[in-house]
Order: sequence, then C-alpha cells, then structure tokens
Amino acid sequence: MATAQIQYLGELRTTAEHVASGEKIITDAPLDNHGKGEAFSPTDLAATSLGSCAMTIMGIVADRDGLDLTGTEVEVTKMMSTDTPRRIVGIDLIFRMKTNRPLSDVEQKKYESAAHACPVAQSLHPDIIQGFTFHWA
Repeated sequence: MATAQIQYLGELRTTAEHVASGEKIITDAPLDNHGKGEAFSPTDLAATSLGSCAMTIMGIVADRDGLDLTGTEVEVTKMMSTDTPRRIVGIDLIFRMKTNRPLSDVEQKKYESAAHACPVAQSLHPDIIQGFTFHWA
C-alpha cells in the first residue's frame, strides 16, 4: 500500500495526502528558492520529521516507563547549504522537556539516547549535522 499521494498544484506548491488516514498537507517552495513560503517546504518537513520522530520514540519509552511527557516542546532549526547543490547541512533540535515527575541524570540520558536512535535520525545522511539540546524542567 502506498504511503502518500502527491499532486502538483502549480506555482511550486504540492498537496500530499496520507493514504491510510486521508490527512493532507501542503508544501510550498521557500522564499529563497523562488517560492511563496506560505507553507512548509519539503526540506522544512525533512527537518521537522527529525524532531517529531525523536519525540515519538521518547514518548514510546515514556509510555513503557509510566512517564508523561505531555507538553514537551521541540524547536526545529534547519540550516541549508549556501553553495550548490542546495541541501540540508544541519538540523538543530531544542527540547524543552516536561515530565510528570523529576528524572535522575541516568533517566534523562536514557531519553536523550532514545531520541538520537529514532529512525529519521538513523536515516539522514551522515554529513547532515544533527544538534540535540535538552532542557529538563
């Protein structure tokens, strides 16, 4: 079964539908690459996927541990190359961790390791610098 169906809408815009759920997203080319910048760009989605994936894996571990991470936020910053070919050269993630109980240093490291082990982090090209910063409440 396909994961998504994408349709080009013209003017550097696409719509993508998640086949299993029917949810849709729109992408636009960024302002610095001939686009309108009115939605996530494809490279924005790639960077955002890293943060979402890391948070999801930490959530799986937290569920197993009976820990609630509700309210945790991840700030994503994407860095693009200034030369050709145009590509992502770095992604910085800043996690503002919220937990329902204090965690020891060992527990915090367990969650940080889980974030680094997420499938997107393991799938990105090794030349892409992945910066993970955790702020524990």
